[in-house]
Amino acid sequence: MYKPARFLAKLVTVLVLSPLCNLNAADRIHLLVPGGAGGGWDSTARGVGESLAKSGLVNVASYQNLSGGGGSKAMAHLIETADRQTDTLMISSTPIILRSLQGVFPQSWKDLTPVASVIVDYGALVVRADSGFRSWSDVLDKFREHPKSINVAGGSALGSMDHLVAALAFKESGLDPQEVKYIPYNAGAQAMVGLLSGECQLLSTGLSEAISLAKQGEVRILAMTAPKRLSSSPDIPTLVEQGSNAVFLNWRGFFGPPGLSDEKQKEYKQLFLEMYKTEQWQTIRDSRGWSDFYTDDKDFVEFLEEQEKQLSALMKDLDL
Repeated sequence: MYKPARFLAKLVTVLVLSPLCNLNAADRIHLLVPGGAGGGWDSTARGVGESLAKSGLVNVASYQNLSGGGGSKAMAHLIETADRQTDTLMISSTPIILRSLQGVFPQSWKDLTPVASVIVDYGALVVRADSGFRSWSDVLDKFREHPKSINVAGGSALGSMDHLVAALAFKESGLDPQEVKYIPYNAGAQAMVGLLSGECQLLSTGLSEAISLAKQGEVRILAMTAPKRLSSSPDIPTLVEQGSNAVFLNWRGFFGPPGLSDEKQKEYKQLFLEMYKTEQWQTIRDSRGWSDFYTDDKDFVEFLEEQEKQLSALMKDLDL
């Protein structure tokens, strides 16, 4: 039996109205979030929607949180209702590739219409502030001597992003990623406790989270996975400059339903490009430690294909 109260409890849509009511703006954009409120997907979708609406680039931005199945519930919903989702984009990120490779859900990004990526976060390798490891080479020296003496903490399960970033760093430094002793915790905060308590000697996490931890003075960032140093964090060295060819991007971007028209894709891509120029977006981006990362069309598809190959090869190396 259809129960309105239960339905409304599962589907909560929040509207942001443009204060400018710009008649030349796009009418509306509906952002589908495959996770709960407060997570990375949710904060990115709402940051984008708020920037678009408050700058007058769209008249209405709305949101729908549809969590479940590691993101598969929202993806299946977008595919199954494609014919009435022409104003809907789903936020996603690197895990859409990873979970498909792991068989967590049967769909993949190829079943949707890739529109554009908007931001990127990099992986970071972190130690306690009083750690004897002063550089990534110090970690490698210790690892070569006794691999099991280094416990690597991460806020997610084996085979997850934190695990794969750490494994990639050691692999691209010429070492066996299977020898990495990864200790999974239920959340980033618990992984941080594992590091500070001395249970683990190294923490693998996202750069934006690592920066906020470093500002507290309890940890140091030894390296991160960007191809070169960031202007926003010029003091944080890359793995590349320390001799490891480990580059990894955790992007966040948007996908439309299958069959989305070229006209709609062009409209969305123009919106994101215009959004980058707004003061609203720059304020939100900087406050959350994000970096702009715009790719669209064939470039976005090629990027996704290359990352899929990278993750697949790394999972094979780890027997995952």
